[in-house]
Amino acid sequence: MPYSRRHVTLLSARLAEPVRLIQILAGPRQVGKTTIIRQLLNDKKTASYTFVATDQPVESIDSAGPQPQAILAETSPTERTLIQIWERSRVAAKKYDGAYVLVIDEVQKIPRWSAVVKGLWDADRANGLNMHVILLGSSPLLIQKGLTESLAGRYELMSVTHWSLTEIQDAFGYSLEQYLYFGGYPGAAQFIDDEERWRRYIIASLIQPNIENDILQMTRVEKPALLKRLFELGSRYSGQIISYTKLQGQLQDAGNTTTLAHYLDLLSQSGLLTGLNKHAGQVVRQRASSPKMMVLNTALMTAGSNYSFAQAQADRNFWGRLVESAVGAHLINTATENCAIQYWRESPHEVDFVISQGKRLTSIEVKSGKTTSHASGLKALAENFKVTRQIIVGDVQDADVSLSELLSSPTSHWLEAAKGSRS
Repeated sequence: MPYSRRHVTLLSARLAEPVRLIQILAGPRQVGKTTIIRQLLNDKKTASYTFVATDQPVESIDSAGPQPQAILAETSPTERTLIQIWERSRVAAKKYDGAYVLVIDEVQKIPRWSAVVKGLWDADRANGLNMHVILLGSSPLLIQKGLTESLAGRYELMSVTHWSLTEIQDAFGYSLEQYLYFGGYPGAAQFIDDEERWRRYIIASLIQPNIENDILQMTRVEKPALLKRLFELGSRYSGQIISYTKLQGQLQDAGNTTTLAHYLDLLSQSGLLTGLNKHAGQVVRQRASSPKMMVLNTALMTAGSNYSFAQAQADRNFWGRLVESAVGAHLINTATENCAIQYWRESPHEVDFVISQGKRLTSIEVKSGKTTSHASGLKALAENFKVTRQIIVGDVQDADVSLSELLSSPTSHWLEAAKGSRS
């Protein structure tokens, strides 16, 4: 039986309710958004629907219900395409005795999609049409180009992030070490026994399309080569703090730090690479700090490296950074919007991760494969800020939490004070 992520159950519950809001599924490439929808629509409870994939140039509609239909999409979908799809779905919805579902995948590929959807959705609400609408797309393009502007108050956002350790183990039987090295892309799981094939898949089917199609084609980037090189360098330095000045020194035609920060933000919103800010009392100091590079899926770090699975485990320094990157990616991917993931450093002290939400502050130190230990940083941080919980993570004698345990619970869990925890 195919593995189902929790989003299938959540969406099924939304469709059982009266039509109230547009449902938005947003997340990086290849994390299973379309699979979630396919599983939802194949459920017998979803009797009638229209599914549209705007990135398919031939037959773009796969529908069920009283009047099955097929529409040949244009090579480049337009506003007219969207209106035509919506109007035909309206006809089917009116003939169906029950809630109808319209799903549009990769909706951001349609110019001015949000303004068109706003007009169509508002008209349906005025006419009392019983038709649910689900839109899928890449996080930065959906969020930045329409949701907060045209569709404010009309949608409910459901983030689909990278797969967790628990999900990958349940679906594919990965060991902890395999998850750390091969990451959490479900589509790549079939290739892990052939490392070169797996590596080619990650680079050609995930990294390159993410940058070329999702960022460069849909967002204004004046220096595409610089953005690509920034991703390569940032992935190599994942788990390390690196100043923008140092980045400029290693990047040709790097421009100013504002440009680098902007490109890093685009990579972050696309689910590839982010730069953690330093935890500080003032927001200005946080923004001015050197970023701590962090891949959002460890496959992005290992695929571009020269290490095989065995070689990566043998190099204690590389494996330690890989473990730290896995922890950072997990904390970022499972954090709520009002939760900040940062690091802290005041030479010679350092703390790998600082989680903050309101007045709650948790400090996390990862100990695995490192040549040196920064556990003293936990104490130093507590002397400067009111820390509610301190955690040492790793498979070492003085650890509070094992690595697998931390990777199996969402970030919010580690904000709660535990009995007998360090403070």
